[in-house]
Formats: sequence, structure tokens, C-alpha cells
Amino acid sequence: MKKAIVGITLVFMAIISIAFITKDKVPQVVKDSFSKKFPKVKRVDWEKEEANEWEAEFKLKKKNYSANFLDDGTWQETEYEIEEKEVPEHIISSIMDSFPGYEIEEAEVSETVQGVNYEFEIEKGKSEMAITIDSNGKIIHKESEDDDERD
Repeated sequence: MKKAIVGITLVFMAIISIAFITKDKVPQVVKDSFSKKFPKVKRVDWEKEEANEWEAEFKLKKKNYSANFLDDGTWQETEYEIEEKEVPEHIISSIMDSFPGYEIEEAEVSETVQGVNYEFEIEKGKSEMAITIDSNGKIIHKESEDDDERD
């Protein structure tokens, strides 16, 4: 029994150490770039998103945000969830015209250097789709969630 407790304790300590090591390894240039873009944010959780990209998760204006930065501090994207009532009317119209009968399950704003896009999870019965619409209301990406489940 003592060996099990010691083993569990060691595993738990290793997990905690890894979390702190990852946080400490965020390049200072990335932290500085984040602080410049989001000066009012004080609490940030960092995660290595890809080999050369970091993701910051934080709260701003009572919403959950994520922002991605390259190792050199270059900002890539900021995403945050919004309520359906916050989606511009012309974007809602585009969804209703292109996907009649579908309901919005989730909505997010994605800001990049190229502009603002709206990302949605929509559903009709058992059919689910992920779609991206640009700020002009043009559908720029659609993917059936049903396709993912078959793969």
C-alpha cells in the first residue's frame, strides 16, 4: 500500500513539474507580445500549440479567450465565444439562407491579420456541421461533423 501511495505521489509531482516547466519555457518575446496586445490581462495559461506556436488562454470582458503567437512573438489569431444574439444579422442571414433548418449550437469570433471570421457549429437533427463565414457573410469553409465520425 505504501508503495502505491509513493508511486501515485511521484506521478502527481511529475505532472505538476511539467506544467510549471512548460509555463516557464514560454519565450519572453512571446510574453511581451501578448502583454502589448492584451495589456489589461494579468492571468494567462500558456500551452505549446505546435512546434513553433504558443496558445494563451485567458478571460477578458467576462469571456474566455485564446490567442496564438509564434515563437518569435508574432500574433497569429485570437478566438472567443459569442452568444447568437451577438452575431451580426447579415451573418445570421447567410447561415439561414445557406443551411435552412440548421440551428446554431456554438459561435466564435476568430480575429487574424487577414480580418474577422465567424466560426459556427450548426445542427439539424443528427446532422452537424462546422462552418466559417467571413465578415461579409461569405462561407469560406464548411465541414460535416458526420464526415469526421466516419473516418
